[in-house]
Amino acid sequence: MRTIHVKDITQAVGEMCIAVNYNINPHIQKKFQESLQTEVSPIGKEILHQLIENAQIAATHQIPICQDTGMVVVFCDIGQDVHLVGGNVEEAIHEGVRQGYVKGYLRKSVVDDPILRKNTKDNTPAVIHYRIVPGEKVYITVAPKGFGSENMSHIYMLAPSDGIDGVKKVVLQTIEIAGSNACPPMVVGVGLGGTFEKAALLAKKALLRPIGTFSSLPHIAQLEEELIEKANQLGIGPQGLGGSTTVLGIHVETYPTHIAGLPVAINMSCHVTRHIKREL
Repeated sequence: MRTIHVKDITQAVGEMCIAVNYNINPHIQKKFQESLQTEVSPIGKEILHQLIENAQIAATHQIPICQDTGMVVVFCDIGQDVHLVGGNVEEAIHEGVRQGYVKGYLRKSVVDDPILRKNTKDNTPAVIHYRIVPGEKVYITVAPKGFGSENMSHIYMLAPSDGIDGVKKVVLQTIEIAGSNACPPMVVGVGLGGTFEKAALLAKKALLRPIGTFSSLPHIAQLEEELIEKANQLGIGPQGLGGSTTVLGIHVETYPTHIAGLPVAINMSCHVTRHIKREL
């Protein structure tokens, strides 16, 4: 049994909140460069150049890539042979977010009640998803989510008879409706199966996959490739100004479901899709 003090979790989360908001993921930078070679619109190419420059400025000067530094989503995988001491792990995560957003001068966007809407002034609470895993380590993923893209997300409870064509239809429809609001080129997470809430969680987790990776299931990988091709034919383009780079990636995650259902969740994400992982 390995012992981990929750103060180590607080420190890690605080550092991660700052780092993930200042530094764009390398796989996204690589995709920007690749998209420059395939983008057909001169305006689209110029926007991609600006996105690359923006990321470089943020990293060099250690300032946020985007003014919307998001509501923090944390995935916390806890080894079953770990003993956490020194306090409540959930409070430790919230404290890490608090410290990171204050120290990093990151925008505080969280309100304490969806109706009364008083700002909490430190970007807490976070949204936390726990999982018990084998071993004696703790794995933390911090993924701030801006709401320009989050607001364009949808969930559909399709009938099994809608099949794969129904899935394609609602995914492409959601991307088209999102348009410029999701700050394209977008990353799209799709959750298929499970229940209402499981599909949404799958879609959120799908955003954590590196751009350029595909499902290990051949039929799902084929679906991803087709959706990417068709989405980039919609003409939305970088920042919605037209072009052939509407999405950087579409990641589909699946789970068994009920004989009577076909849940489909689409979680839209912008071109800076932020996530960082650390092992304790």
